[in-house]
Amino acid sequence: MLRHVAHRILVQGIRPPANSPAAVAFRMYHERVVDHYNNPRNVGSFDKSDPNVGTGLVGAPACGDVMKLQIRVDEESGKIVDACFKTFGCGSAIASSSVATEWVKGRQMEEVLSIKNTEIAKHLSLPPVKLHCSMLAEDAIKAAVKDYEAKRAKSNGGQVVAPPEKAADI
Repeated sequence: MLRHVAHRILVQGIRPPANSPAAVAFRMYHERVVDHYNNPRNVGSFDKSDPNVGTGLVGAPACGDVMKLQIRVDEESGKIVDACFKTFGCGSAIASSSVATEWVKGRQMEEVLSIKNTEIAKHLSLPPVKLHCSMLAEDAIKAAVKDYEAKRAKSNGGQVVAPPEKAADI
């Protein structure tokens, strides 16, 4: 009996029976969620004491998800040059973090503040019960930008300094 079960797991993989409630939950996630969960992009962390790094740490007490998203900003252009995350949570939270880091790279800080949780949720086809995961990602982006701006203001003697504007072509 044990040999039969072990063989079934090794050959067929662990899959719930087709009509079981677990099978319905197994199919509930969209392929993009599964892809970002199985192959998360930009996992890691930066040195939070780096003045060019902003760190956003947010959590959802209701479900226990915790998300840390960090951005590295080019001081000259104000553009986010890199991003990473570490998330403790469900597949939807990990996928939302992964998507958020992809979307912020290469953008201006003002631009990433316009990323909404609804866009992340739509991209991942999150079910209503998982919308809080995309809300965490939006909150983490905002918190990372706020942290970076606070560090920048502190290093400039408490003055808030806007990123340099591009010179107009004359």
